[in-house]
Amino acid sequence: MQATLAPMLSLQAVSKSFAGPRARTILRDLSLELQAGQYIAVMGESGVGKSTLLNLIAGLEKPDAGRIALHGSDISALPDDEATALRRRHVGFVFQAFHLLPYLSVAKNTALPLVLNGAREEAIAPRVAAMLGAVGLAAHADSFPRELSGGELQRVAIARALVHRPSLLLADEPTGNLDPETAAQVLAVLHDQVKAQGAAGILVTHSLAAARTADRILILTSSGLSDA
Repeated sequence: MQATLAPMLSLQAVSKSFAGPRARTILRDLSLELQAGQYIAVMGESGVGKSTLLNLIAGLEKPDAGRIALHGSDISALPDDEATALRRRHVGFVFQAFHLLPYLSVAKNTALPLVLNGAREEAIAPRVAAMLGAVGLAAHADSFPRELSGGELQRVAIARALVHRPSLLLADEPTGNLDPETAAQVLAVLHDQVKAQGAAGILVTHSLAAARTADRILILTSSGLSDA
């Protein structure tokens, strides 16, 4: 009998609430498993908890209940410094707002995860050059963010998220600020690079067209996740 592979990412009965005047439960008893190589899209109404889900998976927030394991390590139970180290090694995050540093060149923005992970200096330049080539920005390595279009900025963000070869890529509305043609180009780069690196990927989006670039579409509601 063939052994079942342990999931690369596992969420077990995860719940998250927010306190305050409008206190409410965002996620309740949510479970999900993801293997390396799987690329899924998560859709749902505004406020249902899609971004919160990604933040929990990345260890940026902690659940009120349940377990979130990445490569077998319960990231939700780790001290902050250990969770940060695990995230830096294994997770790439692409945001809608790009979050590039304006005073750094495209190449230096892309190199940041490698620098933070302590990569050898002689290994950084070729890895950055290869990644920028893969997203079609080799000619812009010495440019600054202010000199790029929105689509180019997002491709830099994708290069930065993938340059350290993470096993998990999280993308939160990565095309929300882009026109449809540019969005399609960015989604193709995102999909192709996730597959090329053998990573697992979770794309959060309001766009059905964007979601259809993933292998599987899940709908997040107050009842949990279900296939579209």
